[in-house]
Amino acid sequence: MATSTHSGGPFASVPQAERVTHRGTATTTAPKLSDREVQVLRAWLLSDSKREAAARLFITEATVSTHLTRIKAKYAALGRPARTKVALFVRAVQDGHTTFDEH
Repeated sequence: MATSTHSGGPFASVPQAERVTHRGTATTTAPKLSDREVQVLRAWLLSDSKREAAARLFITEATVSTHLTRIKAKYAALGRPARTKVALFVRAVQDGHTTFDEH
């Protein structure tokens, strides 16, 4: 992983993430995410915090947390855990929920 983001968290460079994601091709079964879960996930990935994502979507920070917990549980249930923001970003790219161009 590369150094850190503005908010102090780890991040992957595009080449690193592409290696991990096999150039964005899904290699296993993707979880069934609702449209709202995808919307919340994208907002959070584009934000520095859950609070910022919540403000973008006009929902509470707790609601963002609930959606992210459910998304992570869906990945874990398929044997594809995504415990960190970077890991969740990689999974989202692998499964076509987002692209590098959006971020």
